[in-house]
Parts: sequence; structure tokens; C-alpha cells
Amino acid sequence: MNKIERIQCGNGNCYLVCEGNDAILVDTARTPFRDKILNICSQKNVTLIVLTHGHIDHIQNAAYLANKLNVPIAMSKTDYELSKDNMKEPLFAHGILGKLVLALSMKSFEHDIIEPFESTIFLREGDSLENYGVQATVLELPGHTKGSIGLKIEESDLIAGDALMNMFYPTKSMLYGNKAAMEKSAKKISGYDNATIYFGHGKPVKNKSW
Repeated sequence: MNKIERIQCGNGNCYLVCEGNDAILVDTARTPFRDKILNICSQKNVTLIVLTHGHIDHIQNAAYLANKLNVPIAMSKTDYELSKDNMKEPLFAHGILGKLVLALSMKSFEHDIIEPFESTIFLREGDSLENYGVQATVLELPGHTKGSIGLKIEESDLIAGDALMNMFYPTKSMLYGNKAAMEKSAKKISGYDNATIYFGHGKPVKNKSW
């Protein structure tokens, strides 16, 4: 049976999805948290890093951790291109809080540095991570970015990346490149009735109609 360990990194999260001693790391947070993440990962046999999308707050430690853990990086091919330049895709927001988050995000995209990394595994809808030691299936969840993905863990848990957010309260993503696609992805997540939702930002909650 899989276990999900939340690694809180400021206002963001990484996750270790563990089955026995094997684990995959989902997202890598920002530079100040890399030693915290590495110390937790060193207690497991981490076999893979999965990035839910290409924004800096989810990938800034990808190169560092992949090197230290000697593991490959997996993500969508579309967002691998985005990871090289976060300004490639425009972002939009709704509401005062969303616009505040957007302003802070854009400042980071423009000025913070992402160490280049190579992604050798490109994930698509329905791909299984069983060969990496965990029972997890890839979900394509576009909208926040074109290539956003999530993971369905067995029948009970869903890692949503930034397709949903709980930064201030549980909601659909406050930031999106394509609002219609974001709404469709939120509806898709709603269909997993009894799952616990693990966000890129905020505490997990039980699923609901988004």
C-alpha cells in the first residue's frame, strides 16, 4: 500500500510517494529547501523525480536532487520546454488574491534562476509508474500550464499539482494559461469521488465538486 509524505516547503509542497522502501519524489520546490528535501529522500530508495509542471517553484531543485539521488526526471514534454523559460506561456488570474499571486509569480519567473536539467522520461495520460516501485497513474491536467499533470495514487489519493490550489482556501487554480482547459481539468478531478487531494500549495483535503 502506498503512503504519501508531504514535504512542506514554505507555501509550496513536494511529496514522497512511498511503497515499502521505494519512493518517487513529486516536485522539487525552491532552492532554500533543497537540503531539507534531500535529507528526507535519503531515508528512502528514491527511483524517480516527477514534475507536475514547469514553473520554477516546482522545479528549481530538479537538477540538484536528480544529481544527488542519481535518478531520472519525468514530466510532460510540453512543460519540459516551459521549464527552460517560464515566460514562454502567459498566465492569467481572477480575483484580488489571484492577481496578487500572479504578480509575485511573474517577478520570480523574470528574475530567479532555474539550473538546467534533462528530462529523459516524458509522461502522458494513463502512464503507470509501477516500474518505479509505486502504484501511480499519470493524469493530464492542462490549464494552469499546457502540460500540467497529476498522479492518481491507487484508489484513494490524487496529487493535483497546481490544477487546484489551497493557498488561501481550496479552489480551482487561481492562475491559468487557459481557463477553459483549467475548468475541464478541475471537473475531471471532481470525478474521483472519494480521493484525498494533495495540492502543490496548501494542506490536503477530501475531494469535492470543483
